[in-house]
Amino acid sequence: MTGPLEGIKVVDLCSVISGPAATVQLADQGADVIKVEALAGDITRQSRAQSPGFSPSFVACNRGKRSISLDLKSEPGREILWRLIESADVIAQNYRPGAIERLGFGYETVKLRNPGIVYLSISGVGATGPYAEKRVYDPIIQALSGLADIQADPLSGRPKMMRTIVADKTTAIYAAQAVTAALVAKGRTGEGQHVQISMLDVMLSYLWPEGMAPFAVVADDTKEARASAHDMIFETSDGFITFGAVSDKEWEGLCIALERPDLVKDSRFATPAARSKNRQERLELVDGLISQRSRDELIAALEANDVPCMPVLRRIEVLEDPQVLHNQAVSTIDQPGLGPTRQARAAARFSATPSHEPRTAPSLGQDTIKVLAEIGFTAEDMQRLLETGTIYAPDMRDA
Repeated sequence: MTGPLEGIKVVDLCSVISGPAATVQLADQGADVIKVEALAGDITRQSRAQSPGFSPSFVACNRGKRSISLDLKSEPGREILWRLIESADVIAQNYRPGAIERLGFGYETVKLRNPGIVYLSISGVGATGPYAEKRVYDPIIQALSGLADIQADPLSGRPKMMRTIVADKTTAIYAAQAVTAALVAKGRTGEGQHVQISMLDVMLSYLWPEGMAPFAVVADDTKEARASAHDMIFETSDGFITFGAVSDKEWEGLCIALERPDLVKDSRFATPAARSKNRQERLELVDGLISQRSRDELIAALEANDVPCMPVLRRIEVLEDPQVLHNQAVSTIDQPGLGPTRQARAAARFSATPSHEPRTAPSLGQDTIKVLAEIGFTAEDMQRLLETGTIYAPDMRDA
């Protein structure tokens, strides 16, 4: 195992996406992440599964981890978890608020057994408050945070969802960063702490620089903000492109590339402020000019005039894009149950402590026996736990 987090042990009680996607980043960076699953396994094992126990989503969020399967409603199962926690650096959980406390593993209880623990709690909207008990999924947060409003249709004003679980995945990134920050603090002080993150707070922070900018200055007392006038995708005669012409120099380059240099001095578009005020008119005009040109011809003209631009790729095209290939951003692993499976490499590259290549995801309970042996359970202990239904250990079951 390699990476900057080598030697860090994480007990992962998370399921679905937001929590597992956070802890998989820790695993990618070298941490020993032990995924504690119920006897039935994480629900994402079966979501769009292409093989029993494995789905692409599960593999992406759980690669490189070890899996043990326990009945945490039983006293022996809870005792196993306590032994794991006592030897851990980090515990991560994304139960609904109050559930982990009822199970007996809330932060205040855990820190009595392991004062140095970094304890990560991920929730939908927060641990307390008027919505705390509500069930929450990604679209709920998109609606509540204002993201759906930002995506609203510019003509009808109808809010729209992003067609990806952006709140879940962004929360995972914030959570992984927060855990590493808490580990740095522990390295200085020796003290652990409770790290609490809600998807709602994450998305408000994420949207603030531009999406909530109209509401930032209190004195402006802004009541409404315009929906985005354009999704920044333009249709050429044979495909789609996107480009950015923000500065005066880029606007001039765009006008030259579109063979309309007269627009540079047009009072409606001569300054950034004027282009913003007349953006709908500007974008409609640009749309009409672009639709008459081929994609490759237009990109060549834009690049020649130093205007940032790219073709809009279909997802299958991304895999063969020359920059993606150059970056070696996608690897192929031999995932048991699925066969050759593509995975995105960890985005951060470390010069002194390089992360390993993407590894396979574990089958349910794959590492139960090994992990229990590491924390002092004998073969006889494990046989008894298997017979009482406390653990799921396929190796012992099949023996």
